[in-house]
Amino acid sequence: MLRNLSVGELTPKEELEKRIFNLKKKMEEKGVELSLIIQNVDLFYFAGTVQKGALIIPVDGEPLLFVERNADRVRYETPFDFIPIKREKDIRDILNERGIKGKTLGMEFDVVPVALYERWRDILKIDNVIDISNEIKDLRLIKSPFEVEQIKKSGEVTSHVLKKAKDVIREGMTELEIDAILGAEGRKKGHQGFLRMRGLNQEMMNIYITHEHSCTIPSSGDVPIAGVGITHAIAQGASMNIIKRNIPVLLDYGGGYNGYITDETRAYVIGSLDEMFRKPYEVAREIVETTMVFAREGINGKEVYERAHSLVKKAGLDDHFMGHGRGKVGFIGHGLGLEINELPVITPRHSIILKEGMVFAFEPKFIFPGRGAIGIEVDFIVRKDCLERVTDAPIDLVFI
Repeated sequence: MLRNLSVGELTPKEELEKRIFNLKKKMEEKGVELSLIIQNVDLFYFAGTVQKGALIIPVDGEPLLFVERNADRVRYETPFDFIPIKREKDIRDILNERGIKGKTLGMEFDVVPVALYERWRDILKIDNVIDISNEIKDLRLIKSPFEVEQIKKSGEVTSHVLKKAKDVIREGMTELEIDAILGAEGRKKGHQGFLRMRGLNQEMMNIYITHEHSCTIPSSGDVPIAGVGITHAIAQGASMNIIKRNIPVLLDYGGGYNGYITDETRAYVIGSLDEMFRKPYEVAREIVETTMVFAREGINGKEVYERAHSLVKKAGLDDHFMGHGRGKVGFIGHGLGLEINELPVITPRHSIILKEGMVFAFEPKFIFPGRGAIGIEVDFIVRKDCLERVTDAPIDLVFI
């Protein structure tokens, strides 16, 4: 019954087993005897389900998936055997009965609240609890062929919406009206409905329509363009701003398929493009095209940023690159996967060597206070000898 209602593929057992095997190797290196996985995305990554429960991974034993609810769905979603429980405290008794013990417990400190940390430490009676979030993020950095397939299917949704936008955007519409129509287009193509972003207070819509002044107002999020939103309680996304001629409309769309995220941006203009945006657009395009020729496995992400930044400085656009004033962000690319803020981050501050299977969004954008913004965002899969595009959507400026 569930199979007939769902569009996403189940994660193969051998895929999950390999991920757990790789985590065990990192646990052994760090001296962790047991790992506790409870965050939804990590639970999905290692067990193939997000139903309420916990995954215990002993460094020298088989993983144990405990399910509080919904057991019927877990039975369908994961290839692993699982243990139904009525409450979390049952886990300690079952581990004791099976002789599974450990003096050092690994947890996802970057996403687990202190109260939850304290509760699990008491449940499992383990005082030495250490952080394994970096190890998990490192494992998720390289995508398997199965994951790349899911990302490409997410990209198909993104491509459809980016292409459809030309038929939707019209002078006099509000950003919110465009958002509603294109959001529905994505859902009809199988979009999962929302995006996941790791970290406290990290919230993100899957579609951002911004135009003129609304492009230029910084937000609390670590993004170059977030929009105004329709309420200060959310403070991001489309607003009631009305679309005008000759000023770019930016569509930043996050695809979502089977958990996996894509993230691309295109600029649309009704009429002719205001002269102040022409040069920045050409520089953004040059950055994307130059990077596609240069970057590949073995290249340092820091060098990717520096090459892009050199083109920005040469064009005299540094003050507007990736934000303005205090609203500037310090990156030009971010990793993609089950969350929209994964590794690698393409930034001048940190060296990271690109490896085959990494996936990242690359987004040279220029923001002009009070006037508007323009830019491009494309998704890349790192290959040994090139960067492979995730979508087939042209990077051209779209005239309406």
